[in-house]
Order: sequence, then C-alpha cells, then structure tokens
Amino acid sequence: MFRFLLEKEFKQIVRNRFLPKLILVYPVVMMVLMPWAANLDVKDIRLCVVDNDNSSYSRALTQKASGSEYFSEAIYKESFSEAISTIERGESDIILEIPLDFEKDLVNGVNRELSISSNAVDGMRGSIAASYLASVVNEFSAELMESKIVNRGSSSVVSSAMPASSAMPSSIEIVSLSKFNPSMDYKLFMVPGLIVIIITIIGGFLPALNIVSEKEAGTIEQINVTPVRKITFIFSKLIPYWVIGFIILTNTLILAKVLYGIVPVGSIFEFYILSFLFLIVVSGLGLVISNNSRTMQQAMFVMFFFMLVMILMSGLFTPVSSMPVWAQVINSINPMKYFTEIMRMVFLKGSGLADLYKHIFIMFGFAGAFSLWAVLSYRKNS
Repeated sequence: MFRFLLEKEFKQIVRNRFLPKLILVYPVVMMVLMPWAANLDVKDIRLCVVDNDNSSYSRALTQKASGSEYFSEAIYKESFSEAISTIERGESDIILEIPLDFEKDLVNGVNRELSISSNAVDGMRGSIAASYLASVVNEFSAELMESKIVNRGSSSVVSSAMPASSAMPSSIEIVSLSKFNPSMDYKLFMVPGLIVIIITIIGGFLPALNIVSEKEAGTIEQINVTPVRKITFIFSKLIPYWVIGFIILTNTLILAKVLYGIVPVGSIFEFYILSFLFLIVVSGLGLVISNNSRTMQQAMFVMFFFMLVMILMSGLFTPVSSMPVWAQVINSINPMKYFTEIMRMVFLKGSGLADLYKHIFIMFGFAGAFSLWAVLSYRKNS
C-alpha cells in the first residue's frame, strides 16, 4: 500500500505542468541573481570634496580617496553648502572638507582636522562610507609621517557616522588576517544562506499545498475511506519532497561551483545528512499547515507568514547577536537560525558533526516534533 501511495505522489508531481519547471528554474534564478542583488558590500561611494586649500597635499589626498575601490571619481564644490545640496539631490553620498592652510600647517608640524559628513539616511551605508574615508585619511597621514615630511598628521572629524581616531605615531604594527573568507567576498557568505532559503521554500511550501490541494479537489475523501494508516499516508506525502530536496541540493552545489567557484570546505556527506535533517523539519511544518488549512490560499498565506519571519530572523542578512534580547529568545525556536549557522560552518569553516552536536540535537528535536505533529493533526474523519 505504501508503494502505491508513493507512486501516486510521484505521478502527481510529474503530471503537474508547473511544479517540475519550478523545481528546476527557481534554484537557478536564486543562485544567479541573489548573490549579486543581496550584496551588502558598500562600493561606488559618491565622494564630494570641498578643497579650501587647493594644495598638492589636498589634491594627493583626494586622488588617494578617488583611487580606492570603494569610492567613485570625486566631484568638487566651492563651499560646504553647495556640497550638502549634492547630498540632498542624491548626487553624492559623503563630503570631505579640507581646511585652509592644510599643507602649510602639516609641514610646520600642526595637526589638522578634516571634516567628513556622510548621508546617514541609510545608517549602515553612511557609517561604513565614513569609516572607509577616515581610513584613507589616516593612511595618508601615516604615509606623510613615514616619509618624515611632517611631524604630526591629519585626522578626520566624522559627522553623522562613526568617529575616526587621529593618526598618531605608534611602535605597534597591526597585521590583519581574515580567517575562513580571506578574500572578504560577500558571495561566499551569502551562498550557504541562499541554499537554506531554497530548501525552506521548496521543501516547505510544496508540502504545505499538497494535502489542502487534495481537499479542494475532493480526492482526499477517497483516501480517508481506505484503511490507510495516518503515519503511512503522511510519510508517503513527505518522501517525494525529500527526494526533490536532494535534487535541488545537488543543483545548488553544482551552480555554486560553476558560477562562483564555491564548494563546501567540510564533508559533502555531512552536508547532505544535515540538509536532509532540515528537510524533515520544513516539510513537517508544511504538512502541519496543510492539515490545518481549508483552502490553498489560506495555506499559502500562513506559510508565507512563517517563512518571512523565519528568514528575516535567521541571521541570513543581519547577525543574530545584534538583535535585541527578546528577539534572540524568540529566535531560539527558529529552525532556520540553526540550519543557517550549520551551513556556514560547514561551507566556510569545514566544521564536522562533532563541532555541530548542539545544533544537530536541536534540529532532531524540531524534526521529531513537526513530524509527530503532522501525523497527529491529520484527521481522516474531517
């Protein structure tokens, strides 16, 4: 009986004109577009310069900033009020104001301050842009002091952004080492999270629409009058989507390798095992919602609500540690949070099962709870 139920589910999927196309096309579109569209790197910052000194030092500083990979070619204005108007019109993102006698005072050993004013409508972009520009100023000051042209240096006064420290001589050399993502490529950080989203949407939405679609078609009544046990019926519904999930996982791994050269540092076998565990969780959640919904529209809205909350709180775009305490408490029952951490630890750090035992234990709890709930919530006499 179980074999015939599985055969029925696979035939329904294959005969569906839209579903096979969605399974093949959706992961491709997500993997091609999202790593570029959801890139939080701040680049092409539009710099506006108010050069009141118009000296060789001020021009060298401006050229150093414009030559950075983060800033576009600088535009010049005569006064600060004109520069502010460029921000108001959306023509620039940040203003660097160089004071009068900038070069003269540096040569004479007088420490000068530069004004950095950033557009803080987007607080994160404004803060990062000001930090980048302050770093350029401090590097310029350090280069002058190393060449022994000046005794002190220049520092930056940041407006509407994080303050930058003054450049001071130091006997301590700072060597920066980026672990697990040496190139600081944001796509390497995003791809594991995108795999989580793809598995969640395909493995969660499709089961959520399964039983409720049979309710609307009336075919569920034919199953209810048979002696099929509830657990047999539920697992016959889940297994096809687990198989689909594995196909999608393989496709996303191939796309990550072909498009971005990204492969898991950890074991592929562990990657599939942990992904299968998460598939059980989201497919169980989808069937719970399907069992308690009367129409497909109701199931879609409920599933969309849970998916949106889970994705936004999973740590995919913002760190969980930066969320308020109450949000972190709520997030402790979000399975996507744990699986996102698992994917990034396997992809970036090469973590093994021994390093992930806490996450695995919690995921087993979610998988058991949702699977049991899916069986108990299905009512044959409804």
